[in-house]
Amino acid sequence: MVEAVFFDLDGTLADTAPDLGYALNLVRRQRGLEPLALEIVRPYASHGARGLLEIGLGLTPAAPDFGDTRQEFLAFYERYLCHHTTLFPGIGELLTGLEERGIPWGVVTNKPARYTDPLMEQLGLTQRAVCIVSGDTCANSKPHPEPMLYACSSAGVEPHRSLYLGDAERDIEAARAAGMPALVALYGYLDATDRPEDWQAAGSVATPLEVLNHL
Repeated sequence: MVEAVFFDLDGTLADTAPDLGYALNLVRRQRGLEPLALEIVRPYASHGARGLLEIGLGLTPAAPDFGDTRQEFLAFYERYLCHHTTLFPGIGELLTGLEERGIPWGVVTNKPARYTDPLMEQLGLTQRAVCIVSGDTCANSKPHPEPMLYACSSAGVEPHRSLYLGDAERDIEAARAAGMPALVALYGYLDATDRPEDWQAAGSVATPLEVLNHL
């Protein structure tokens, strides 16, 4: 029996791509570049600043100006953190369904707490979550299992009696390393190169409410 459910944040719990894309386009505008369509940005929204700057400006961490550009992007993102971000359709009903069943839920994300905490607050979820584990909560972030084990400890559950939902390979890898069954959120930010069928997840869901079938 599943005693707790944990979620990735970007691309699983919340559709953060519109605000991430807006921040990226502000950086592009500073350089006289045309904005990128959201459809182009969306598959990279789970890849953090590194992935977004690569698709948006062709910058990699090896570039001399990567660090300054990353800080510029993050400053814009912090300013527009939750202007257009929403929960994915069905997530609200899923969280309510879990709570009605007495199953606690939490978040395990690689997003730094500087952004995770205010975003969760603005989405009205902070007080409802049993734990919020950010990318800098532990010494290691996903795909290392430490954040997953920390979440289980915080919720007072064993990993094998928990369930994780994520949209990236590192999510599934971290859960598997922690001994936690994991589902792939196929509605999230997967790109054309992703092969979720090879990630050795316990299953996948096309919509959030399908998670209830795995409890």
